[in-house]
Amino acid sequence: MSNLKLGVEVISARLGDGVNSFVELRFDDQKVKTSTKLDDTSPVWNERFSFNISDTEDLSNLVLEAYVYNKTSNGTRSCLGKIRILGTAFVPYSEAVGLRYPLEKEKWSVFSFGSTVKGELTLKVFVTDNPSVKIPTPNPIKKLASNTSHNLHNIPASEKTKPRLRKTQQPPQLQTLSLQPPQPQMLFSQPQTLSPQQQMLSPQRRQPHTLSPQQQMSSPQPSQPHTLSPQQQMISPQPPQPHTLSTQKQMLSPQPPQPQTLSSQPQTLFPQQPPVMEAAPFQPVRYGSPVLGGGVRARTTTTAHDLVEPMEYLFVKIVKACNLPTMDPTGSLDPYIEVKLGNFTATTTQLEKNKNPVWNEVFAFTKSDQQANFIDVIVMDKGVMKDNFVGSIRFDLNEIPTRVATDSPIAPEWYIINHERGGEIMLSVWFGTQADEAFSDATYSDALNVVNKSSVRSKVYHSPRLWYLRVNVIEAQDLVIVPDRTRFPPNPYVNIKLGSQMVRTKPGQSLNPKWNEEFTFVAAEPFEDLEISIQDREETLGTTKIRFDEIERRVDDNRIVPNRWFSLALARQTRVRFATTRILLNVCLEGGYHVLDESTYNSSDFRPSMKKVRNRHVQSVGVLELGILGAEGLSLSRDGKKETVDAYCVAKYGTKWVRTRTVMNSLNPRFNEQYTWEVYEPATVITIGVFDNNGTNGGNNKDGKIGKVRVRISTLESGRLYTNSYPLLVLRPSGVKNMGELHLAIRFTCTSMFQMLLHYWKPLLPKMHYVRPLKVVQKEILRRHAVNLMAAWLSRAEPPLRKEVIEYITDSNSHFWSIRKSRANLYRLRSVFSGLLGTGEWFQDICTWKKPVASTAVHVLYLAFVCLPEMILPIISLWLFMLGVWNYRLRPRQPQHMDTSLSFADNVHPEELTEEFDTFPFSSQDPGVVKMRYEWLRSIAGRAQTLVGDIARQGERVQALLSWRDPRATSIFMVVCLVSSVVLYVVPFKVFVLLCGLYIMRHPRLRRKTPPGLVNFFKRLPAKTDCML
Repeated sequence: MSNLKLGVEVISARLGDGVNSFVELRFDDQKVKTSTKLDDTSPVWNERFSFNISDTEDLSNLVLEAYVYNKTSNGTRSCLGKIRILGTAFVPYSEAVGLRYPLEKEKWSVFSFGSTVKGELTLKVFVTDNPSVKIPTPNPIKKLASNTSHNLHNIPASEKTKPRLRKTQQPPQLQTLSLQPPQPQMLFSQPQTLSPQQQMLSPQRRQPHTLSPQQQMSSPQPSQPHTLSPQQQMISPQPPQPHTLSTQKQMLSPQPPQPQTLSSQPQTLFPQQPPVMEAAPFQPVRYGSPVLGGGVRARTTTTAHDLVEPMEYLFVKIVKACNLPTMDPTGSLDPYIEVKLGNFTATTTQLEKNKNPVWNEVFAFTKSDQQANFIDVIVMDKGVMKDNFVGSIRFDLNEIPTRVATDSPIAPEWYIINHERGGEIMLSVWFGTQADEAFSDATYSDALNVVNKSSVRSKVYHSPRLWYLRVNVIEAQDLVIVPDRTRFPPNPYVNIKLGSQMVRTKPGQSLNPKWNEEFTFVAAEPFEDLEISIQDREETLGTTKIRFDEIERRVDDNRIVPNRWFSLALARQTRVRFATTRILLNVCLEGGYHVLDESTYNSSDFRPSMKKVRNRHVQSVGVLELGILGAEGLSLSRDGKKETVDAYCVAKYGTKWVRTRTVMNSLNPRFNEQYTWEVYEPATVITIGVFDNNGTNGGNNKDGKIGKVRVRISTLESGRLYTNSYPLLVLRPSGVKNMGELHLAIRFTCTSMFQMLLHYWKPLLPKMHYVRPLKVVQKEILRRHAVNLMAAWLSRAEPPLRKEVIEYITDSNSHFWSIRKSRANLYRLRSVFSGLLGTGEWFQDICTWKKPVASTAVHVLYLAFVCLPEMILPIISLWLFMLGVWNYRLRPRQPQHMDTSLSFADNVHPEELTEEFDTFPFSSQDPGVVKMRYEWLRSIAGRAQTLVGDIARQGERVQALLSWRDPRATSIFMVVCLVSSVVLYVVPFKVFVLLCGLYIMRHPRLRRKTPPGLVNFFKRLPAKTDCML
């Protein structure tokens, strides 16, 4: 056994409440505990222990665990928290200081937020070969599974839920060093490899920075650089310094630090292995969550992005350059910049013949892609045969600052790239997260080879403001038509065009026609001109354009917009005009409507178009926060055409659209992006869709649909965080397919509960939808125009939101007919009325006395209700209240997702799916298939026709009671009415109701097997069926 020992000094703790606390330490099958401090919120122990190290070569893979327990009065103990310190964080005795470690929860969940409890423990941990402390008696315990990895290339699954460590630069300390005699050597010598024990226990500050050639030549003690293992390069809190040690005693002796200089000249990296970064766990954690493990702290920030896991990025912003030297004999310079980090190389755009180029490009490297300790920014000159080197600058990752998202952006600085020939470059380098404002404009390290780099960036879009434009064509005067007997009488009509929307009136019959027809269009800001033309067959009689700044706007129907005459201009006039052709129109923009771009039930916004009305009458009721964490197990959207998925997410709520970045070549992408919306109506739905980006390399390929999720805001509890996995289901002609799972974190925070409850009693749509309602067919047409306008607007953005994405999110084809949807809606209707049908069956059992006890109880209750009718409504209300209380335990705890059984998508016939996905209005199938579908539709429509006829027949029989179509039946009905009026006047109403109820619920022995007389009389009444052809 080695003489090296691990010393641990338990100093103090700060706990939330006064408890009887003690600390238990576990290390390498040894266990020891401190004394118990009674009823102390800040216990102080100052007790020192040491542990034997069984294998010093495996020290970096050992773990020290400290558990803080509360000893209760009955002798039991409860764990208040624990800390875990990796072996890579152990330092020599001369460098050990007391550090505070936040207590960690004992158990972790997949989606654990706020991973710490209130409390912290102060420990001093060190490694020494001659400790002057008492050695506890080792208590053999069950071997604890080491959670550290022996090979960072194969990280265990249990390690993926731990906080990640990152090395940070520590200030050098003045120490003494026993120097070796200097030995002459080359500048770039072979690195010397030290044992893991020596590399771990070395107390001196190892400098990873590269010195300039002048500094290297003038160094009083040139030494050979040694090579660290990838694990030590990543986690070791001490920056490496090139030196040579002979024995272990020399390692433990202090040594003064070497000066650090950042060279602006192009340097050659020392041969070393790039560190392997640990993959981040797939779980949402709060920014600023504590990290365990010695004095090493990961870069953490504190921002409002608390629903997602912080993902560290290295940002490099290239702004511009000036006075670049020319490397070409011709004197021209075509500069571009390469940013190299390990095996990743990012390239800016090439600018021709420019010595003072401006780029303004940002590159973002994920933590897993940081495979080197340095990042090089190299300026190159594009040549015909070979690119020329202009200059470069190198940055050490340990010297790069970390920017908190709440701080202002880091200012770019000028750096000299070539000391001999001059030239400067302005750039900034910093560590940040996805909350950084430069994240949306950056080029990511996994998309460096993408042709269309803008198509992979995350962006926020806003839909254009949409209006309803109402045009009422009244009449026209003084139309001029060339005399032609073949065209007499004239048939003029008005053609109205707004963008791609075009309608026309019915033909008139004179030169002063009157139409009085009204049309509604969807207009988007900025508006296009409204084109009006009058045509007679193929000849244009006059045209005019109306600018939208001339059109009046109104909020409600109380304001009357006056009619206006508009003069028409002729394209070619061959005769002398004595009067001007003009048209009378009533044109106005309706600002009191909400333009429906989604179905009413799945809409995300109901506010009116006019902004002043929206701000005056509609108030915010809360804030919706959405964290798009990632997806798992995605399937290919285009089978056989791509080997992997380039996934991105699009979310829509209100007029705000968000698009995450595209994660390239991954079936398990992690986005970890968070967005916020204002909520103005609780009965709204947010839609999140996942797509496969097929436009990264150019072309017009449509993006693949992977699936979508809808979440209704009214089903979310205020202040509660929902973290769920939603299945991504897509219906294809081959059937329904599960494309993977989408992980979301959703939180709705209500800012005004009074306004929230008040919204449930207000109209869902603005007032104009009820004063002047739109027809159902008109709504669907206008909705299709609204989606087309929105798609045309957002497809021009950068990166564009494609039309197929917008149509899929808004579900623009939901009104198309299909047999599957018809069957599903019929099943939903049966489910709704199943309770009523069940009540009817139950009452039938009561009337037939199948359950005598229940029938007797119903008779008694019926007698009580007849005697005390004023108790009927209170008891019904109380029964509904108790039913709601009983169903509270069965309430849904999580938002619902797509249901294949409810949609009839799991057992649908393939021919039905083929028909549903067929093109409309012109089918792409063979005429025989279309004819078969038509015959099938005729059979279904025949059954519906019979049902409608039966319902109409019963209504006509009711009308025949007093229509004297059957004189005898009408006479009988009139006599019955006369007798019943006398009986009802004489007999009290309670007695009449009681007798009717008892007659209906009479015993089966008092019943006949044939229908009663009233039913027979009603069935004999005539209907109009015999009058139909």
